[in-house]
Amino acid sequence: MRVLGVDPGLTRCGLGVVEGTPGRPPTMVAVGVIRTPAELDVAKRLVQIEAHLEEWIIEHRPDAVAIERVFAQANVRTVMGTAQASGVAMVVAARRGLPVALHTPSEVKAAVTGSGRADKEQVTTMVTRILKLPERPTPADAADALALAICHIWRGGVTSRLQEAAASRPNLEALAQAQSRLQVARLKAAVEAQAGAAQKGRR
Repeated sequence: MRVLGVDPGLTRCGLGVVEGTPGRPPTMVAVGVIRTPAELDVAKRLVQIEAHLEEWIIEHRPDAVAIERVFAQANVRTVMGTAQASGVAMVVAARRGLPVALHTPSEVKAAVTGSGRADKEQVTTMVTRILKLPERPTPADAADALALAICHIWRGGVTSRLQEAAASRPNLEALAQAQSRLQVARLKAAVEAQAGAAQKGRR
């Protein structure tokens, strides 16, 4: 599975492509950051982010896109920009028919460090170790994007299996019901046959 992780933001939007499967060490395919100037109109900044995301998806062909779920913070302006960038990423992925997953910061931290309260320094350190990178990915937005992709690969595999099990459950239940009805019918036929044999014997 190849996943594009997106750490949304207007000034810096982290991007990281990771390839791997659950239970095996993942490998980094690409990492980078989309930067847009603060003096530019917000709409134009979002257009730039959209264009770069399109380029990354075309070049790296991910199977899924993992985006950090936006939470309310003290700085409303920052939250708005992050949410807008996140929305653009979701639209770009959906337009390409790619599944989108939203992961909370605590989920990502727990996946790569074992603690949902880890700081950015710890996340960067663990991402570097997990992917066996020669140097630490910078800035933190880039490391966070890689962490998102790792989280989705490791947790997404489990989720997919659960979803497959859930999808197959109705079929299993229907099969069990059909087998039950067949067994009841056979028992009924056997009872009727015995009753018929007994009546013949009395005659």
